[in-house]
Amino acid sequence: MSQTAILILGCITILLAVIVMAYFLVSNKRVQQDRFKKIIQGGSGGRVFSDGEQRDKRRADLAKKLEVQGKSSERKKDVIRELLNHAGLSHVPVKKFWIASVISGFVFVMIGFLMKAAPLIIGLMFVIGLFGFPKFVLNFMVKRRQKKFLEEFADALESMVRLLKAGMPLGEAIAMASREFEGPVGEEMARIYDEQKIGIPMAEACVNAARRMPVTEMQMFATGITIQQQTGSSLSEVLLNLAKVIRARFRLKRKVQALSAEAKASAMIIGALPILVGGGLYAVNPEYMEPLFFTPKGKVYLFSALGWMGMGILIMRQMINFKV
Repeated sequence: MSQTAILILGCITILLAVIVMAYFLVSNKRVQQDRFKKIIQGGSGGRVFSDGEQRDKRRADLAKKLEVQGKSSERKKDVIRELLNHAGLSHVPVKKFWIASVISGFVFVMIGFLMKAAPLIIGLMFVIGLFGFPKFVLNFMVKRRQKKFLEEFADALESMVRLLKAGMPLGEAIAMASREFEGPVGEEMARIYDEQKIGIPMAEACVNAARRMPVTEMQMFATGITIQQQTGSSLSEVLLNLAKVIRARFRLKRKVQALSAEAKASAMIIGALPILVGGGLYAVNPEYMEPLFFTPKGKVYLFSALGWMGMGILIMRQMINFKV
């Protein structure tokens, strides 16, 4: 078996691992969307109750609107623009992102040349540097921003509730929250207030903020504002209950992280053990490990092991990555 065929076999194995991981991620996302839609509808299965028929009908209509918006956003071609907005980089044009991606690809190629890798490996490194690494960094920035937003969002809601009880309108309460809080919370509240000032309805401005900050808590906030404006309920009570729910979810997330810490540590040890043992054997007795790296059969075993180990690590990560 030639070296090229061996490398292709290893790449196919790694690709299978990526497909399995993507399947798990898409399945989880669909489950979350169905769960959120049921919460908005006020019941399971979309059933309309006899009491409060008009209110439930409005909730069902709102759920359908949000579902259509979610599907349309999934069909958008400009995924990079969405990721930049989620990361708080709405001022950065997409062209700059692709310029940085090309630079990253050439950096990966230079690393491949310095390592004296095969041409196929260098080509794969260029693809990773061009499409994989920049998106990985962007997704990391999105998750960090969302985590920082959730840490302060409940406090912002409670401060808005105090202002509403003192007699201030919702727009001024949001403006005060934008001035009092820094980071993602202040930025999103400021954008909601600015959009409301130029004539965009408050409910639509909150929905736009939920698109920029696609977390369940922000979607609940936008849904609460929309329902309140349609039904005329007490806004301070809605926001106070939402703040309590967010704090309860935050406590539950911390509890889940504590309970799953042992499983995560075990998965990290299991995933790192083959690499550590192989590196130790190579350091102690290089002649014993050289057939694994320099013979065609050894390369087949090595790439197959890396692919299946990667698939196992991804599956273990998905099993212990609980969604609250």
